[in-house]
This record gives sequence, C-alpha cells and structure tokens, in this order.
Amino acid sequence: MLPHHDWNVPRERPARRRGGGGFDSGFPFSARRALFSPVRPVEQLLWYLLAGTRGGPNRIRILEAIAERPYNAHQLTELLNLDYRTVRHHLDILVKNNVLARPTGDAYGSMYFLSGLANSHWAAFESIRAKVLPRSGAIVAKEDKSKEESEG
Repeated sequence: MLPHHDWNVPRERPARRRGGGGFDSGFPFSARRALFSPVRPVEQLLWYLLAGTRGGPNRIRILEAIAERPYNAHQLTELLNLDYRTVRHHLDILVKNNVLARPTGDAYGSMYFLSGLANSHWAAFESIRAKVLPRSGAIVAKEDKSKEESEG
C-alpha cells in the first residue's frame, strides 16, 4: 500500500543557493565553466598532472623523452635514472588520463607513445613546462639530488 500524503500540508522545499542554481549550480567543475573558461579542460588536466602534484617534474621528463622516440618502462628507468616503480606509476597515470598511448596493451615491454591528445596540445605542454621548470632549466629527481650531494 502506498504511503498516505496530505496534499493540503505545504511541503518543505530545499533551500536555494545564492545565485539561483540552474545550469551553473555552483559545482567546482560545471559544464558552463568548462565551456567559457579561458583555460580549456585539456590544459587544466595538463596543469594538474605537470604542476599540481609532486610527481609533475618527473612526468615532464617522461613526456619529453617519449616525444623524442617511443620507450618502454625499463628503458625510461635507465634513461631518467629513476626507480622502475616510480616510472610505472607515472606512466600509468599518464595513460589513464589519455596523455600517453600504449597500442599493444599491457604486454610486458610494450612501448609508450604520445597520444593524439598530447600531440594536439603540445604547445600547452611547452607553455606549462616553461613555467614549471626552475630557472636553471634542469629537472633533477630527489634520488639524483641525494647522489650528487654525497659525491660532491
């Protein structure tokens, strides 16, 4: 049996937000803000991946290396002098966000390539890279810094 409702009793309405709600109802990433924002969603994603997290500098190094030619995770580990798990972590994040592509799937030793998204927004990557890099232009991983300090 359906619950009885007294239609003569006024119902409580949810409080409306200031600004009237509607199409742009105050969510941080609404469709309207994404459409009319001066920074496009792909650029926002690149800013987050490359500058908004601790791993950004290593992701920049990985993307620069793969832009020159495709590499697999082991080759990147040797080239960038980083731990294999660190490289795999960053590669997984970049693939998950469609910045890198892996045409052969998860097969061991498969190569990583720049995705169409990364190729079409390479100018945005370069712009972000120029702002994120230290003035010296070199990105040095934490592991590399500790080795240099102990040697020098």
